[in-house]
Amino acid sequence: MTDTIFALATAPGRAAVAIVRLSGPRAGSVLRRLSGGGSLPRKAVLRTLRGPGSDVVLDRALVIWFPGPDSYTGEDCAEFHVHGGAAVVDGLVKALLELGPRLAEPGEFTRRAFENGKLDLTQAEAVADLVDAETDAQRRQALAQLDGDLARRHAAWREVLVDALAVLEAAVDFPDEEVPETIAEEAGPALSRLTDELGGALADADRGERIRDGYRIALVGAPNAGKSSLLNALVGKDAAIVTPIPGTTRDVIEVPLTLGGFRVWLSDTAGVRDTADPVEAEGVRRARASASGAALRLWVVDGAFNGAWKEARGSVQTADICVISKADLVNGDDAGLARRWAEQNGLEVVEASVTGAPGLDALRGRLLARVTDALSGAEFPAATQARHRQALTEAQVHLDRAIEVLRSKAPVELAAEDVRLAARSLARISGRIDAEQVLDRVFARFCIGK
Repeated sequence: MTDTIFALATAPGRAAVAIVRLSGPRAGSVLRRLSGGGSLPRKAVLRTLRGPGSDVVLDRALVIWFPGPDSYTGEDCAEFHVHGGAAVVDGLVKALLELGPRLAEPGEFTRRAFENGKLDLTQAEAVADLVDAETDAQRRQALAQLDGDLARRHAAWREVLVDALAVLEAAVDFPDEEVPETIAEEAGPALSRLTDELGGALADADRGERIRDGYRIALVGAPNAGKSSLLNALVGKDAAIVTPIPGTTRDVIEVPLTLGGFRVWLSDTAGVRDTADPVEAEGVRRARASASGAALRLWVVDGAFNGAWKEARGSVQTADICVISKADLVNGDDAGLARRWAEQNGLEVVEASVTGAPGLDALRGRLLARVTDALSGAEFPAATQARHRQALTEAQVHLDRAIEVLRSKAPVELAAEDVRLAARSLARISGRIDAEQVLDRVFARFCIGK
């Protein structure tokens, strides 16, 4: 990392203030060249910025000097707080390029922070999540992860693995020393407790990912059941086209919504029915796929119409919600049939009308309760991204195998290798593992070779 890099840290476009960040070994000399002198560390100073090789004034700006390693990236850094006009920013960018620094790649400042030990991978991910946060829940989760909650939880698990591996390595490498013959068995209970904790974390993994990416609710049902009208009523705008013509919706329409501080995605889908129309058939396929991937499905049944409604039942699951739509009209036979089937199969039933009267507020309340129950939790989730889930799954597989080796009295070397692989899986989440810690634990715990 010998390059000095810079980038606009604020959003492009006209603004009151724009911030350009600079990081690398030449940051100090570039700062002095542009501002005509040095600056006290972490003190904002008003300076006149001039381009290289001329007396042309670029701007009157605040400059801040962050000498490494006490900076965001761990390198020498500087910030220029200039007026946010396009001409000012362009002039500063050209001046920086003339002086040698290059434009930073996406995420390069945070990558340097990771490589210099200022952040681990989970904290680096949290920086991006915090920038993208649009709800209170996303903000809280990203801040907790940035503060190290996720890293500390995984580090505690890794401590257990390091201790267990120290015991197993002692049994393997020092069989003739003053080490009890049953020493390897000491690792078993700790590993069993840890695999139970990992199992609980994996069962809760959906929560962290859904807070980050959004809780998905799919509206499914027969053509003209009222799905698009219901979506528009729930989000409070005309997001989906509504006509009396069956099959108007051909594709999945996703609309964001915030419920209880959580991001929710409502998906309007094509009406599910058998059709020879290839375009509509593709819409039906996408509707079923959307329903399959959603956290919750609203099965919308036209309560005023005596027609085909059963085909969409294949897309719903136990604990979904059956919405009897058009509750302000006289119910037909479908309403009673759908209600009985839904209750028999563990679905909650709500009658609603998009005119705003019966049931719509009750439906909003049920959705709020479902989302809150699914995403709230007393403990910080152990996984907020798919790669976290994958690493935890791999670690649990290795631990289960290590425990089975110890129970079967197979060679301890096999268990040690699986514990080592489990530790590596956890280390991939944070991006670091220190193998020397294992050896340190061996000598700290046992009087070997005395």
